[in-house]
Amino acid sequence: MVLKALCDYLDREQIRYTVISHSPAFTSQEIAAASHISGREIAKSVIVRLDGELAMAVLPASRHVDIELLGELAGATRIEMAHEPDFHDCFPGCETGAMPPFGNLYGMPVYVAGELTEDDFIAFNAGSHTELIQMHYRDFERLVQPRVLDFAALV
Repeated sequence: MVLKALCDYLDREQIRYTVISHSPAFTSQEIAAASHISGREIAKSVIVRLDGELAMAVLPASRHVDIELLGELAGATRIEMAHEPDFHDCFPGCETGAMPPFGNLYGMPVYVAGELTEDDFIAFNAGSHTELIQMHYRDFERLVQPRVLDFAALV
């Protein structure tokens, strides 16, 4: 259901994209292996709380969120990782952990790790653990208008 809604949205915006189906995979590294796409180009969505408000941090699968650095760069005084019960209802129709990086469609600010801007393409979960969407990063940036910060750290 989320896949169809995302595809409809991208079609309305005249964005070129590819849907990639793969065997069930739950971690971003498993998704990279199952889809044969570099972990550097798989964009994972991590939900955080900045001063009590939910926000989406989007970064390469091969990295993790430096939570303190993100908070500092975002100008937040309090930052913490959000827990599943905090955000589960914010993403109707999405399997847990498979939220697409379109926080703007869910009323959330989006922070993107600078490394993702260096690649022509990104791929991301499309609401399930078996489907990805791959598209040009520049199209993603135009639609989402994320704040780009360097908060990704090596795993």
